[in-house]
Amino acid sequence: LDTFTSTVPLRITYNNRLLLAGAELKPSAVVSKPRVDIGGNDMRAFYTLVLIDPDAPSPSHPSLKEYLHWMVTDIPETTSVSFGMNVYSDLLFHFISSEFCSCGGHELVFYERPEPRSGIHRMIFVLFRQLGRGTVFAPEMRHNFNCRSFAQQYHLNIATATYFNCQREAGSGGRRFRDE
Repeated sequence: LDTFTSTVPLRITYNNRLLLAGAELKPSAVVSKPRVDIGGNDMRAFYTLVLIDPDAPSPSHPSLKEYLHWMVTDIPETTSVSFGMNVYSDLLFHFISSEFCSCGGHELVFYERPEPRSGIHRMIFVLFRQLGRGTVFAPEMRHNFNCRSFAQQYHLNIATATYFNCQREAGSGGRRFRDE
């Protein structure tokens, strides 16, 4: 990603557990799409959220990078109760869930859970501010998605981003060296 200044709060929870930047999660912890809370109160602002894997299919040979695991567009930044507001730390947040996608945002690329086969994969959530509603469309393929090109094509600005690390269930992390 290009350098950016975060302009909106973003809170992501998997199974009611807050995701901290750089956390280590196994595939079993990310089976279902997360709850995503976006702070703000400008009813005229809309966002696109993507979840990408820049390390697909493996960190040493990322030939499918950036693999697109999820895309939701037209997410309103609003304080409207009709969109299911919750209050956290004196900030208003809008949440994305299966209910939200049916009433506010559009899930253009359905959630595909991360299932790394080898190595540690960085899973990156990027929230883009859109020019307006209905101005962003789904790519033709999930593999070889490119955030920079996507942002240029639809005139998007990065509002914020965060990430977690994911590896196969039996993975223990770190690099392994063979005994000589």
